[in-house]
Amino acid sequence: MLFGIVIFGAVCVAGTASADNRIFTYTYEPETEPRGDWEYEQSITLRTGRSAAVGQSDYQFWQFREEIEHGVTDRYTVALYLNHEYEHFNDPATGATTSRHEWRGASVENRYLVLDPVDHAVGLTLYLEPAYDGNNAELEQKIILGQRYGDWKWAVNLTHATEWTENFRNSEGELELSAGLARQLNHRWSLGVEIRDHNELPEYDQWENTAVFAGPVVSYRRLGWWAALSVMPQIYGTNFAGNPGGSHQLELQGHERLNVRLLFGFDF
Repeated sequence: MLFGIVIFGAVCVAGTASADNRIFTYTYEPETEPRGDWEYEQSITLRTGRSAAVGQSDYQFWQFREEIEHGVTDRYTVALYLNHEYEHFNDPATGATTSRHEWRGASVENRYLVLDPVDHAVGLTLYLEPAYDGNNAELEQKIILGQRYGDWKWAVNLTHATEWTENFRNSEGELELSAGLARQLNHRWSLGVEIRDHNELPEYDQWENTAVFAGPVVSYRRLGWWAALSVMPQIYGTNFAGNPGGSHQLELQGHERLNVRLLFGFDF
């Protein structure tokens, strides 16, 4: 992560290339990287605030993803991710503190532009990302929709993922709907709102929970680099297997009160 931040700072000063910026942090837009382009992208996510009732007070979960992206054709983009995370929380019942940093392996993102939003009423891109860390695996698929109207841009993602853990002995499904709407304020800044509904299905035999997050997203771009930041509190959540988190309005066992995500990228 430090290496990526240092390079990011250097490119902020240099600003010698043209990067294809993202204006949302959770929701992908249908546009793909132009043929022959290379881009570095850094993702930093903070998920904080779970329930002391489930033994996770002072909860912090940091996710880091370093990505190298390449436009193979004008319609097909491939990217390699390196993934790692840090988790910290206290158990008020025992007084024990858990702090761990964990390598989460590599993943390969594939995006194919089916309908270019320049030529169609709605842009459509298909997304596939397998991941593996030696013990656990995940396969994620997205349907990405979006379009621009003047200074306004919207995007909607339908996401399904399956995660296999304990050397493929256990599995969990995830379903997510995310959407963003933003207005370009000038040639550098855009401001909008993003919303996502995340659901977990352990072993695909029960719908365990749902959590809805919503909040502002701001993006900035200059010649050669860009950045985007979202701050998304949980506005509604429930656990269908009971109420282990102790809240009647939020889901605080498998989700958090607040998600914050920073993205930045540059061409090279």
